[in-house]
Amino acid sequence: MAARLKVGVLISGRGSNLQALLDACADPAFPAEIALVLSNVAGCYGLERAERAGVPTHVISHRDYASREDFDAAMDKVLRGAGIEFVCLAGFMRLLSAGFVESWRNRMINIHPSLLPSFKGLHTHERAIEAGVRFHGCTVHFVTPDLDDGPIIAQAAVPVLPTDDPDALAARVLESEHRLYPLALRLVAENKARVSGSRVVLTEDTPSASVSVLNPAD
Repeated sequence: MAARLKVGVLISGRGSNLQALLDACADPAFPAEIALVLSNVAGCYGLERAERAGVPTHVISHRDYASREDFDAAMDKVLRGAGIEFVCLAGFMRLLSAGFVESWRNRMINIHPSLLPSFKGLHTHERAIEAGVRFHGCTVHFVTPDLDDGPIIAQAAVPVLPTDDPDALAARVLESEHRLYPLALRLVAENKARVSGSRVVLTEDTPSASVSVLNPAD
């Protein structure tokens, strides 16, 4: 069996998407393993999830550094020291410096709660309802210096129901996030999704589930 891709996950909070990745990586046949969970917030629930799974954790508070670049340099040192080959952002609530992003170019992905390029930034569910869109969802993409930009690996769509408020829509999207993130990581780890210019090219045998429309009852 080929060596599994060594992944570091950056978190700031409860880590529900981290849990989805941990569950996927618990299968020895999954092509990636989580080798480190790094957080900028001591005591966040995501660290407990990692510890229960037996995954090493590390905390680096951004408040201990004079600049974003210094903080990112400290994270980079820890990630490389742990032998990390690939980074997943899972609710990491810090903007990354261009230098850090460049050093992990095409080796760092993020999940965002909208169908990019629509609704970049915060409050995506409120904005989707206000805009009157019929479908909303989530996107896994490679990270570039621009916020919520970068080549798209996979997306999942859910319907926006007439009765939805932001919380109900957020809950439906979160369920799709938990399915989509492990799928996207698998595609990358198996070299079935690679960056070509500003796009991701998928191999011909990539499953059609890389874009999925979920039933409202799901």
